Amino acid sequence: MLPLFTFHVSKSIIISSLIIPTSPKPLFPNLSPIRFFQTPKHFVCIRSQKPSMSSSSPTHVEAQYAKSGNSSCKKCSEPIENQALRLGTKDARGYTKWHHLGCFSFGSESVASVDMIKGFQSLKSSDQEALKDDLEKSKEEDSNGKKSSQNRKVREVKEAEDENVGERELKKPKGSSSAVIHVEAEYAKSSRSSCKKCLEPIEKQALRLGTKDTRGYTMWHHLGCFSFGSESVASVDKIKGFQSLKHGDQEALKNLADEFEKSKDEDSNGEKSSENQKVSNLEISFSVSDVKDKYKDATLPPKWKAFQTIIYLERDDGLHDSSKIAAFDFDGCLANTDVRRVGADAWSLMYPSIPDKLRSLYKDGYKLVIFTNEANIERWKNKRQVAVDSKIGRLNDFIKEVNVPIQVFIACGPSRGEDPFRKPKPGMWHILEQHFNSGISIDMDQSFYVGDAAGRSNDHSDADLKFAEANGLKFYVPEDYFGV
Repeated sequence: MLPLFTFHVSKSIIISSLIIPTSPKPLFPNLSPIRFFQTPKHFVCIRSQKPSMSSSSPTHVEAQYAKSGNSSCKKCSEPIENQALRLGTKDARGYTKWHHLGCFSFGSESVASVDMIKGFQSLKSSDQEALKDDLEKSKEEDSNGKKSSQNRKVREVKEAEDENVGERELKKPKGSSSAVIHVEAEYAKSSRSSCKKCLEPIEKQALRLGTKDTRGYTMWHHLGCFSFGSESVASVDKIKGFQSLKHGDQEALKNLADEFEKSKDEDSNGEKSSENQKVSNLEISFSVSDVKDKYKDATLPPKWKAFQTIIYLERDDGLHDSSKIAAFDFDGCLANTDVRRVGADAWSLMYPSIPDKLRSLYKDGYKLVIFTNEANIERWKNKRQVAVDSKIGRLNDFIKEVNVPIQVFIACGPSRGEDPFRKPKPGMWHILEQHFNSGISIDMDQSFYVGDAAGRSNDHSDADLKFAEANGLKFYVPEDYFGV
């Protein structure tokens, strides 16, 4: 009997082994071996029966709840939290590539039924329904992709006519065909959707606004993150779902549309300089339905609330709104803290003159406000409650120490990204000005902001200086203001 050799081929690496009756397992079990049989005149090549992965083979999908918080999503690279639903497929080496449910794509190969997904029967009924919905959307997208762009435009126009949806035409380049945007308003059915502007999750039952992209998918936004674009909607009453909203949310949506129209008119009339436009164009729609007693999975103490990516002190006893605002940073300005220490008591007064100075401002009719960043609340996904208790505990203790009512806003967004509330972005000031000062116009000549991040050689950043500049506020560093 002639010797039989097996060659395992993987790119440029060739490994051979002698086949004997009790042959060991091949080194690369997932590769399909090629066998060469020697004959007197030539070699005969026969591939084994194990099929290779082809474009027609089905995708092997597995669904399960994460057993720890150590895995990461292969699309967004963010950690997959313990017990969160994750979906995975195996790569050529046999490793499973895990994804969040919202990040997973069935790809070019469809799964005929969710029952073919490994582990599907072990999921909660709500997660089974979510997985079914995603699969159906994937099939619908594949089907729609086969149609011409002209057919898709005709279908979109017909849907607008049949559903009586509020619609508007986009500005289009010369020679292009018309396109229609459908605006929809509803309360989120779950917390699985994310805002397409700030990328933060939209919590269940929160008001969200959406438009469909060219594939037919709805791009959802928080109310405060949504923009009507370059053209206005004829009437918010014609927005799909508007009549089903609570009265307060209907008013918030009307205000958003009115504010957009006002800013558009001002731009067209040239009434403001380009610098002023940058400041004034940030309009934040504050909806009661978006206010929560928890920040994601962290419970907030009494009087503290969450709105999008900020936590705020709802109303401190004795606080009065005013045209004069005295605003301060917290860490390194009012309180001496250390990033290496955690806890409500891990702070001390930055300067001994602070209590008397704040009480004097309060007696002079100033409204005292603290604007502070705290990325740990967002970053510590597995210890978020610890981060929340530590930050809010320090602020509560500080207010008791100085014995004067203060309004507080905490920006929890990550240091990287486009969070509109994290300093130096002006969002926290704008939400104070628009929604937390009883409509009283702020006197910018008498108002000011104090912060330690001024871009000096020993400063960790220039976020406080840039925050003051973005809002047109006079700026002081703490050692100057508190007389050190």
